[in-house]
Amino acid sequence: MRYQRLIMRATFGALLIFLVFPTACSRKPPQVAPGVPEVLVTTVTPRDVPRVLERVATLDGFINANINAQVQGYIVSRDYQEGSPVKKGDLLFQIDPRPFEAALAQAKGTLAKDQANQTKADADEKRALDLFNRKVISDQERDTAVAAAGSSRANVQADEAAVKQAELNLGYTKITAPIDGIAGFANNQVGDLVSPTSGPLTTISQIDPIKAVVTAGEGPFTDFVSRHPDPKERDAYIRTLEFDLILGNGSVYPHKGKFYALDRNLDLKTGSIRYEVTFPNPGNNLRPGQFGKVRFVADTKKNALIVPQEAVSELQGNYQVVVVDQDNKAHIRPVQMGERIGSMWEVTDGLKPGERVVVQGLQKAREGAPVTVKDWTPPADALVSKSDQAKKD
Repeated sequence: MRYQRLIMRATFGALLIFLVFPTACSRKPPQVAPGVPEVLVTTVTPRDVPRVLERVATLDGFINANINAQVQGYIVSRDYQEGSPVKKGDLLFQIDPRPFEAALAQAKGTLAKDQANQTKADADEKRALDLFNRKVISDQERDTAVAAAGSSRANVQADEAAVKQAELNLGYTKITAPIDGIAGFANNQVGDLVSPTSGPLTTISQIDPIKAVVTAGEGPFTDFVSRHPDPKERDAYIRTLEFDLILGNGSVYPHKGKFYALDRNLDLKTGSIRYEVTFPNPGNNLRPGQFGKVRFVADTKKNALIVPQEAVSELQGNYQVVVVDQDNKAHIRPVQMGERIGSMWEVTDGLKPGERVVVQGLQKAREGAPVTVKDWTPPADALVSKSDQAKKD
């Protein structure tokens, strides 16, 4: 009996295996639906957008004084430390003074001699006038005495001028700093023969404050003038601007800059105009010749609808974006574009507040096709202009 039960169980198990196994073998793997493309989107929201402009700048001294020799002679000493701060009146170089001391002594001797001659000529003139009045001498004798006295006075005046010039030349042998600043390397050394035509001995730069020289294109300049046509308002506006200086290593200089001056003309070769911004430079940490960037908020656009520039496609002068509807389906939409603001772009027509626009993944989106949506995160400097295209396209 027990044996029969074992036979029945084995038969029943084999039957189950037979029934299940063919079914499992004949079943096909389920069809997987193609993946929905993933895109990054941003929501269009009206914003008051600061139009931040950024320009390349070169630092330069507020005043750059070329130090030249005023007289010809041999340098006998260099009396400053190259590359160090100097004060106005500090001695920089000394030219051999001996030839000029001799010239001064000679000029003084000539003056003394002519002053003695003048004293005698003045006495002769006075005597001749007295004798003429008493009708003792003739008109010719009187005129001769008067002329001699006048000539003596003219000689003395010329001698006095020669003495002053000799004193000036002697003073020029001591070459001093005309301004406070940083003195550069010396172009001439002790023993060199220098003259007014031999070129600068060195250069002193006043670098506190220091200037940042910026170049703007003709287009942005014209746009700026059109925004501020009144000269008084324009001048008052630019005086309110504050500038940041981004150094070569990417760090932001801790002191704010102020507008200083606009050049008188545009460069005919480049079609650009220069302007200057001054920055405080305590400690002389900044030096002429450094490169950097100046950044400033030009103005603010009210309730602007902006999208990243990479969200806009251009085809034969027409612009379009991809909008994602509430059902997460993509739709291509023509738009009208306005001003570029940093890496963003103002949309003047074609979009409404609250709509979602594809920023990344445009090539994956198809008209009417579903997409998987994720939010796009803008970079920190999205509104900072990286070039001179801060004007309407």
